[in-house]
Amino acid sequence: MSWTNATLLALLAVLHALSLSPEADSAAVPSSTGSSRDPQGLLKKIFMNEADASNFFRRRSRRGVKSQDEITAEQRQILAADERKREFHEEKRNEFESYAEEEHDEQNERTRESTEQWREFHYDGMHPPQEYNRQSI
Repeated sequence: MSWTNATLLALLAVLHALSLSPEADSAAVPSSTGSSRDPQGLLKKIFMNEADASNFFRRRSRRGVKSQDEITAEQRQILAADERKREFHEEKRNEFESYAEEEHDEQNERTRESTEQWREFHYDGMHPPQEYNRQSI
């Protein structure tokens, strides 16, 4: 039980030290003598008046008309994205076509080799070789 008492005592000492530190005072909310309706300093830069805010949202509502520059910029972004997509898919298609062509060539080479081996194994030397799967030139 003595270790719990020691832990509790250490915890209380740390809390007391933190409450006396100057950082604790700066983290606390200061009591303002001025009214909260009149923001001072940086708060004026962050918040805007209610009338300005309502005008902002009235001016650019969800159904608000966009300017021609905004429409043109959005169209350019859409066209650029479409172009990037098209190039990506074209590159993938070319890669697949080259892969399929190489696979086809390898398969033809394996088939030709196995056909040649079959001919050599079955040739008896007495008759001319048969034209099995031989391409005419």
